[in-house]
This record gives sequence, C-alpha cells and structure tokens, in this order.
Amino acid sequence: MGARGMGRRGILAALSYMACAVLLVMFNKAALSTYSFPCANVITLLQIICSICLLYTLRYWNLITFENEPLEIILGKEGSTSKRLLVPMRTFKRTLPLSFSYLMYMVIGMASLRGVSVPMYTTLRRTTVLFTMAMEYAIMGQRHSREVICSVGVIVFGAFLAGARDFSFDTAGYSLVVISNVTTAIYLAVIARLGKVTGLNSFGLMWCNSLVCLPILLVWTWLTGELHSATDFPALYEHGFQAVLLLSCILAFVLNYTIFLNTSLNSPLTQTMCGNIKDLGTIFLGWLLFGGLPFDWLNVLGQALGFLGSGFYAYCKLHGK
Repeated sequence: MGARGMGRRGILAALSYMACAVLLVMFNKAALSTYSFPCANVITLLQIICSICLLYTLRYWNLITFENEPLEIILGKEGSTSKRLLVPMRTFKRTLPLSFSYLMYMVIGMASLRGVSVPMYTTLRRTTVLFTMAMEYAIMGQRHSREVICSVGVIVFGAFLAGARDFSFDTAGYSLVVISNVTTAIYLAVIARLGKVTGLNSFGLMWCNSLVCLPILLVWTWLTGELHSATDFPALYEHGFQAVLLLSCILAFVLNYTIFLNTSLNSPLTQTMCGNIKDLGTIFLGWLLFGGLPFDWLNVLGQALGFLGSGFYAYCKLHGK
C-alpha cells in the first residue's frame, strides 16, 4: 500500500484530538481527585448519555448525517428525515464488533490501571504502537515504511527508559496492561475497517457504539453499586462539580468524534501516535495544575525520546513516507 501525506483535514483531526484529550483528562482529574468523586464508570455512563442526546438532536435538525453521503442526497432519496433518523438494522448489526471492542478496551483499561504503578502503566501503554501496527497488518493489510518503523522503535525505547526506575514486576498487572494494549489496537483497527465497509461516517459509528454500550454500562454500574454511590455523593448538587461534569461530558463527545475522525482519515497507528504526544501535554499540564510529579532525569530523557520519535513519525506522515 503506497504511502501518502496527511491532508489538511487529517492534520486538523489529529490536532483536535490531542487538544480535547488533554482537556478531558484535566476535567476528569478534577472530578475524581479535586472533588473525590468515587464513580469513574458513572462519568463514562453520563458521557455516553450526553453523546446520544447530542447526536439525536443534531441528526433530527439535519445538522449532521450518519452516513458518508451528503445530507442533500440522503433527503432526496428518502423525502423526509424520519426514515433515516436511525441507522438501518442491517448496518447497525455490522457495527457490533465496534461496541464489543470498545467495552473490552474500557473495562480492561480500568482494571490494568489498578495493577501497576502510574509510571509503569504509562510506559507499558506506549508500547500500544507495536500492537496497533500488528493489527493494521492483520485486519487491513497495512504495511509501513522503515522510517515509520524506526520512529516506533524510538518511542518504545523512550517509554521503557522513562519507567526504568519503576520495574517492580507484577505478572498479573503487566499481563492486564498488555491485554489492554491489544484491545486498544483492535478497537482502533475496527474503527478504520468499519468506516470503510459500513458507509457510516464518524457520527454514525459513534451513534451505533453509544446505543449498544449504554444499557450494558447502565446495568454494570447498577450491579457494582456505583449508581447508588453517585446519587449519595455529597457534592452532587454543587454548581462547581456540576459544571465539571457537564464540560467533561461535552468534551468526551468531541473527543470520541475526533478519535473516529482521526482514525478514519489517517490511520489507527497515527491515532496511537497522537495519544503518545498527547501524554506529554497531559503530564506537563497536570504537573502545573495538580502537582505530585517527582523530577527524574531518566524519566525526562525517556519522555524526550518519545517526543522525538513522535515528531519523526509526524514528519514521515506529512511527507508521505
């Protein structure tokens, strides 16, 4: 498969994803740490509900479509919006692998974070690029140039260097992070694949994914008692906490859209690379706002290598290498 450079839409999608991701982490951090909200899955549930409401409203008023065809063509075919407001059932069924891979990605991701320290978690998660390359090849037949492979190697080496002082080995914890990397790679590859074979655009894929995940996550939070804990949360009616939750939900909607868009326009590997670059901004902004980050030269060197590797990858993609 021939290499090609990123277009303006691809560059904008990548930059938008990174900006939204950093901001969302800050608002989630404020809710979970500053306000000590104990129910992370409830936040995810609220974000999915917000996504469904926004998508339904935007589609109802013909501000967006769920398919790659322009809205004028869709309206011309159907004569009204009511028939095309929802995705056809046959198309909906074809997106089920996306929802299942998303749930695996979310649940295993949460579990893996508990099993290892934060530095080691960040280190191992950056190796997701290797799994993403493998999934791109297995699912889409995508091959990469030597320059791209070299940039991935630099990032992985930098990641291990950054976490080198925290190699307290935990078999179960490490295994969960590796499984989390695999599920992340599968999720991104499925997005890219379904975007091509279903005819749905990023909004359509988000709609199908949210509809499937909502009842499952609702039952899960009820069984674990998180819903009950959330209703009894002391700061639930504080305006500051409500504002943080609202902004978190809106940002999550925008973030999910940019993930789908970036993965579809560029590639799953580019999306993973953007996640690595985003981590640097998250670390810096988190240190400024929340503190608690110990200074270590080895960690700084590893982060710098990761940034250089990501920068080289961006250069390769911009120049079609």
